[in-house]
Amino acid sequence: MIAISGLLTGSIYALVSMGLSLQYGVARVLNIAHGEFIMLGALIVWSLVISLGIHPLLAVAISGPLLFGIGFLLYRTIFTSLKNRAPSPAAVEGNSLLAAFGLYFIIMNVALLNWGSLSRSYPFLESVVWLGGTAFRLNRLVALAIAIVAGVAFFLFLTRSRPGKAIRAAAQDPATAGLMGVNINWVLPLCFGLGAFLAGLAGFLLSMSTTVNALMGLRYTIIALIVVVLGGLGSIPGSFIGGFILGIVGSIVNYFEPTLVLPAFYALFMLLILIRPAGIFGQSKQ
Repeated sequence: MIAISGLLTGSIYALVSMGLSLQYGVARVLNIAHGEFIMLGALIVWSLVISLGIHPLLAVAISGPLLFGIGFLLYRTIFTSLKNRAPSPAAVEGNSLLAAFGLYFIIMNVALLNWGSLSRSYPFLESVVWLGGTAFRLNRLVALAIAIVAGVAFFLFLTRSRPGKAIRAAAQDPATAGLMGVNINWVLPLCFGLGAFLAGLAGFLLSMSTTVNALMGLRYTIIALIVVVLGGLGSIPGSFIGGFILGIVGSIVNYFEPTLVLPAFYALFMLLILIRPAGIFGQSKQ
């Protein structure tokens, strides 16, 4: 069942990419350290489960707000300072990218000091469910359900709630949104914090269904970048759907040759850049 396997993997990619799309589409930070928040979310949950005996679903209720707070504070301190000092929007993005590279190395090395490089896991919902003659672990199916519910809930938050409408207004035109009463100095850190929260949730889903380690972040940053380009830069629905598309592509390639999965992702990325840089759900500028 290649399609089901692809959906299971794609659900993680979707959450990962929605967070990065939000950070770049609104806060204008191409967060190269995004994967490190996924890694932190996974290892914090692992520590809470193994060391303190906390149930995984309760552990993510602790790690999620924690990562949101870290992301919020990082933007309020580092990225707001860079934004205020930069002479132009292009300089803001360039300086923020360099700062994100620094965060990547700092977070990864702190994690290595704390958890080491060994892969870790914990037992959770390991019973087998048979679908179409193929066995799937229950934890992967639960991860799929949680990812879909979280993605739909986040989309409804952006489209129906007052903070969500403020976020969308800031994404379209920050200056005009500010003139209309949107507190940009609050909205931008909120977006970065929410991106970190979604990354932490994706890390939790990974921890409950596979092994995790302190070196896992970069792989998911690369995948998130590819999905964001696939779905359209700054498009939250595009990132959500693009994650599932990439998951299915990866599942098909994995069926024939597992070692070619990441090269296939790179090939798809380069093809998109050449043919449709705006992405599937983005709008090409004429």
